Formats: sequence, structure tokens, C-alpha cells
Amino acid sequence: MSTAYAAKILRALRKGGFVKAARGKEGGYTLARPAAEIVIGDVMDALGGRLFESDFCDSHAGQAAICTRSVDCSVRSLWRALQVAVDGVLGKATLRDLLQNEEEMNSWVRTIPGPGGLRLMQ
Repeated sequence: MSTAYAAKILRALRKGGFVKAARGKEGGYTLARPAAEIVIGDVMDALGGRLFESDFCDSHAGQAAICTRSVDCSVRSLWRALQVAVDGVLGKATLRDLLQNEEEMNSWVRTIPGPGGLRLMQ
């Protein structure tokens, strides 16, 4: 990762209220609030990381005329369902949760209901 790209990401995280910057010899970045209060979904939103936005098809028509703003689009339905599932997980996960080991995280993920009340992992 280049220094310029890292600076861009840190700037977005600072503007989003996730990190604080300190200048000087002892400067750097620190979390702006406890890790347990930083929701991963909020961080992803601040970084522009959503998979699907409902207005995507309005600005990305695709190659085929049949796809442009179609009222019968199975692909749009799939992406919308995936976004709901991703939002459901990332909206509950915090930075502190990511500090767990894999076994603990697998246990945590099993507690999250998926679409239709199904468990995301068995």
C-alpha cells in the first residue's frame, strides 16, 4: 500500500470519527473511541465500501438495452439480498470483535441470524 493511499484512508477514517490524528514527534493515529464502539459497517460506509446501492442501475446501465432500468432484474435482486446479508453482519461486528481468534469469531458469527431467520453458519 502506498503512503498516499494509506493517508487517503486515514483521512476518511478521521473525518468519519474513527481515528484521531496527533502531530509532532510523538504523533500518529489512535482510535477516537473504544474498539467495542466502532461498528465495522459504519467504517465500511465511511470508506465507500458498500457492495450494492439501490440507485446503481440508474447510473450503470450495462451493455444490453434490456438491462437498462429493467423492472424484472434477477441480478439486482441477488445483489440487494447480498447487501442485506452483509449489512446484517457488518452492522453487528465491532472492531473489538475482530480482535478475537478464529474459533471465537466463528462462534460469534453463528449467533447472527441471516435472511429469513436462517443462521449464517452452521
